Amino acid sequence: MSSFDKKSVAKKLKVGSASFTMYSLPEFAKKEKVDLSKLPFSIRVLLESALRNFDNYQVTEKDIHTIVNWKPNEKKDEIAFKPGRVILQDFTGVPCVVDMAAMRDAMKNLGGDMKKINPQVQCDLVIDHSVQVDAFGTNQALAENVNLEFERNQERYEFLKWGQHALQNFKVVPPATGIVHQVNLEYLAKGVLKKKNGAETVVYPDSLVGTDSHTTMINGLGIVGWGVGGIEAESVMLGEPIYMLMPEVVGFRIKGKLKDGVTATDLVLTVTQILRKKGVVEKFVEFFGEGLQYLPLPDRATIANMAPEYGATIGLFPVDEETLTYLKLSGRTAAEVALVEQYYKAQGMFYTAKTPECVYSDILELDISTVEPCLAGPKRPQDRVALKDLKTNFVQSLTADIASRGYGLPAGDLSKTATVQDEAHETMGHGAVVIAAITSCTNTSNPSVLIGAGLVAKKAVEKGLMPPHYVKTSLAPGSQVVEDYLKSAGLLKFLEKIRFNIVGYGCTTCIGNSGPLPEPVANAITQGNLVAAAVLSGNRNFEGRVNPHTKANFLASPPLVVAYALAGRVDIDLNNEPLGKDKKGKPVFLKDIWPTQKEIADDVRKFVKAAIFRKRYKNVDLGNKNWNAIKTVKSAIFQWDDKSTYIQNPPYFVGMKSQVDPIKGIHGAKCLVMVGDSITTDHISPAGAIAKDSPAGKYLVEQGVSPKDFNSYGARRGNDRVMTRGTFANIRLRNLTAPGTEGPWTTYWPSNEKMFIYDAAMKYKETATPLIVLAGKEYGTGSSRDWAAKGTTLLGIRAVIAESFERIHRSNLCGMGVLPCQFKPGENCATLGLKGYENFNFVDLSDQLKPRQELTIEATTMEGINKRFTVIARVDTPVEVDYLRNGGILQTVLRKLAK
Repeated sequence: MSSFDKKSVAKKLKVGSASFTMYSLPEFAKKEKVDLSKLPFSIRVLLESALRNFDNYQVTEKDIHTIVNWKPNEKKDEIAFKPGRVILQDFTGVPCVVDMAAMRDAMKNLGGDMKKINPQVQCDLVIDHSVQVDAFGTNQALAENVNLEFERNQERYEFLKWGQHALQNFKVVPPATGIVHQVNLEYLAKGVLKKKNGAETVVYPDSLVGTDSHTTMINGLGIVGWGVGGIEAESVMLGEPIYMLMPEVVGFRIKGKLKDGVTATDLVLTVTQILRKKGVVEKFVEFFGEGLQYLPLPDRATIANMAPEYGATIGLFPVDEETLTYLKLSGRTAAEVALVEQYYKAQGMFYTAKTPECVYSDILELDISTVEPCLAGPKRPQDRVALKDLKTNFVQSLTADIASRGYGLPAGDLSKTATVQDEAHETMGHGAVVIAAITSCTNTSNPSVLIGAGLVAKKAVEKGLMPPHYVKTSLAPGSQVVEDYLKSAGLLKFLEKIRFNIVGYGCTTCIGNSGPLPEPVANAITQGNLVAAAVLSGNRNFEGRVNPHTKANFLASPPLVVAYALAGRVDIDLNNEPLGKDKKGKPVFLKDIWPTQKEIADDVRKFVKAAIFRKRYKNVDLGNKNWNAIKTVKSAIFQWDDKSTYIQNPPYFVGMKSQVDPIKGIHGAKCLVMVGDSITTDHISPAGAIAKDSPAGKYLVEQGVSPKDFNSYGARRGNDRVMTRGTFANIRLRNLTAPGTEGPWTTYWPSNEKMFIYDAAMKYKETATPLIVLAGKEYGTGSSRDWAAKGTTLLGIRAVIAESFERIHRSNLCGMGVLPCQFKPGENCATLGLKGYENFNFVDLSDQLKPRQELTIEATTMEGINKRFTVIARVDTPVEVDYLRNGGILQTVLRKLAK
């Protein structure tokens, strides 16, 4: 390819009376004599970004050459990609702003210009993760939960208001507005971004990274975006590219049409199972085929949302007529819609039935007419169970061993029951549904399943059905638009009659903000040692995530959530057993209250209108009087308060010099944590409740915080003192170095003493002993939780050795200066005979480290026996090696900006 001049592909685009500049892919293809027509759409977005951002420094000619010559199943080279914007939610966004504030302090100490510490791209933070379901089942629940949210989070919200005033290109969407991904889908995303460049306005495809793994939901709108850790997002905010290996792109052909009685949730759980089985970790997935014409955009967004659950980096749908229809429906202006249409057509990226099939690394196919009603669980989102098989599967899981994702109950315990000591005095057994939650952006962005849930509620009320009193019911829409169309359709009142009252607008049960169960219900579960269940319309159901008292957690469509609430148990065959009895004593089956697709479609068409989107988002920045009333100090440097239990200056830059030291070896390391397969970021850094007797709980009590005011780990992510103590604090963690325990325990090897993981880490710190983690497959699956890496490094852990890693967590470990290492194929702790009590030496780790270099590790037992094995250093790019050398991505960027 000849020396590239990006001006040569800059072309004018006229849209109505407006004139824009675009970097033309067809013009580039003509000049360079290349055919882009079969290049995957996602790769074309990467190419356009490289052409537009080309400076031969951050984005080089080699990047352009690598992208345009993408071939399936070839060795993938590294490229630089500059996303157009960043989106944050408050749990992960607060630490980002904390780090920005800390970097301003550090920049000042290094003698640099602290004003360089500002977002260089559009950055939106949506406060959606702090609402908790304390009140439920009444019309006052929403107001009570909002008031409690503001009481608990006053410090955090004052801090975010400081950021809103102090930082440029940074906007905050107030609490009680909606879930970040739904607000992005319905309002923030434009499809095409604009940027002033002198006298001209450059237009380019909307693209983004977000500090939440379900950022991929926006892929349903044809926008390339994915979840990253907060530390990587901060780098993009500061104008740095993302350095990534060119991905494999898997095509997923959609055929047919969903049959009556099947929902988008059933479809996404089926797709998740197929793709997880195939193995698409660190790959892009693109959906195409004649079946797209039958998938409305909310269904596409539902499928794209769960890309983290099926393991892909993105799950992209192309921009087509349905995209334009949704943009109009959701209240975007005619000019915005016209720009999207004409831009994508001018770039040759507008999908039609005549679009040539792209070349993919592999192709899967699903005839969606074969999809059956289903759920997923009880412990993982990829474990799909057909509705007709759920009862059998659940009963079998009760006695299955824990290694097989069962509960290991003896046969004699299966008939155990407990009576709830409240006014209803109902009896519960294993499988009692104690939480039924319509929650999560996955489903609450989709009018079809919410209208469907409303129609199920209507028919149930008309037949006289009610959930048992012990079921904690909740409706947490992802935006206020949902309330409007459910009211207009006359369905909200029926949901309220069966206690599905609105409890908040934000992430609730799906992220562990389910709130406490009523005390009599919790006591009955504990006394009966029951395997109680939650049924939720979410995307995550990992152990210990939803609620400490629900060991079985099932993902289901909103209509099925209502159905299981009415049944009050999961050990029921809803196809053949009645939900209850009507007013005349006749049995009522699921089929008697399940709406037809026509009923749902008619209501969606009548009541989901552009006007309600425009009304709800018109004054979104000022729409919350509680938020407007918050006061904050306006200053360039944040005034830290050492007494704060929410916001603290993190210690990442303590003693930092402007010059970087070489990579140090790891010698005499001890294993702090040794775990099996599928350890999630929830296990590593829980988001939910803080136990009173945990290290974090004890710290808060010492600071004068009452247990009732603990809030959650997620809400306290701005305080490293809480979060480091909370690392590996999940109540369901099974650390094999402390056999027979469950929770945050380890063995401190010098004295062979069982103690809290945090306490042991601090004792090792006193003797400058480096620490490691040993793990199985899929280490770090789940949310893109930067504290799972931050807490790891602050405990003194230098390396994690696993059979395999989830993409985001591996990247986050590198970003915090922790070395991720992968066992060679066929090897693991068991095959190598590692017990966890050995001394570990990384024999050849040095400053000469190369990406994916093989490293030799020597493990010495207490008896002096040496075992040697080889691992692969999963620092995948030269940039990640540099992060490791600098101590992390923040230190790398800070040193660069301070020069």
